[in-house]
Amino acid sequence: MEADFLNSFSVALHSVWVNSGYSAITINNLIMIVVGMVLLYLAIGKGFEPLLLAPIAFGCILANFPYNGFNEGVMHAISEGIKMEIFPPLIFLGVGAMTDFGPLIAAPNTLLMGAAAQFGVFVALYGAMMLGFTVPQAASIGIIGGADGPTAIYLTTKLAPELLGAVAVAAYSYMSLVPLIQPPVMRLLTTKKERETKMSQLRNVSRFEKIVFPIVATIVISLLLPPISSLIGMLMLGNLFRESGVTDRLSDTAQNALINTVTIFLALGTGLTMSGNDFLKVATLEIIFLGLVAFIFGTAAGVLLGKVMYYCTGGKVNPLIGSAGVSAVPMAARVSQIEGQKANPSNYLLMHAMGPNVAGVIGTAVAAGTMLAMFGAH
Repeated sequence: MEADFLNSFSVALHSVWVNSGYSAITINNLIMIVVGMVLLYLAIGKGFEPLLLAPIAFGCILANFPYNGFNEGVMHAISEGIKMEIFPPLIFLGVGAMTDFGPLIAAPNTLLMGAAAQFGVFVALYGAMMLGFTVPQAASIGIIGGADGPTAIYLTTKLAPELLGAVAVAAYSYMSLVPLIQPPVMRLLTTKKERETKMSQLRNVSRFEKIVFPIVATIVISLLLPPISSLIGMLMLGNLFRESGVTDRLSDTAQNALINTVTIFLALGTGLTMSGNDFLKVATLEIIFLGLVAFIFGTAAGVLLGKVMYYCTGGKVNPLIGSAGVSAVPMAARVSQIEGQKANPSNYLLMHAMGPNVAGVIGTAVAAGTMLAMFGAH
């Protein structure tokens, strides 16, 4: 009797072990769990974009548990929300509600800086093609240079879904590292005299202009590049909520409850794509490297155009604000402000840098739409 009990207990223990994750975990899973912990440290310990990096990191850890059953239930629904392109447009709705387009409207020439900063996107696209990636894959890698996570995810799900994890992690990582990556490039390409430049106060933008802008921008850009009408449309709808003066409740929801909820789902779903078998490849390292190249070249192009504008205006434009054209709202604009104050403590560049910054959001979306129009059929 006792022997039968011990035998049954032994069989039960063996069954528990065989069906546990411990028996099936691989070295790749363990490496990615460690990667997830490192990302958690960067998010919590160092404060690098914690609202995004923390759920991505935790999703990465969860994705590497064997037999996790994530092919159904809420985790499956979150992953499908990314594949079905639900979350990026909703993020743009919140971003639009949080963004003041006034600096761009007041100084429309800063739109050129946002456009110039997209140069890094096409440098990385060319580099990816040279490394053997397909054209759609190269386009998805290049968009990392725009420093706009939702747009990178949106484009990659359409052109190269197999690269989603690597592209999303690279995009969000470089967004969080803006304060470390950009300043050396900015200082290298500018003189102290240029960095000291104080810019005159922006003109006041009327309420009418702020209401008309999102409507006109939606119509013009969506007709030109229909594939990104959902991104541009939601960005401008959120901004219209903000500026109309009659939809405060909708604006508040988009800025707070909605964007916070969707950020959790989008970031967690991104982390869930980072399983060891899919992520630990040479291609992943190449993508991360190319993303850095794109980001550096984008920053450099924005600053260099800022230098051109500095000389064309007789020293009235501080070139530092050009670096904000890479998007990453509003962190890139804050970096411009910080660097400007280091050179001249009385400098105040934040609102001036917000022009190229919000132009960068639009510019990255336009770059993504251009790539979809050119390569989406391949």
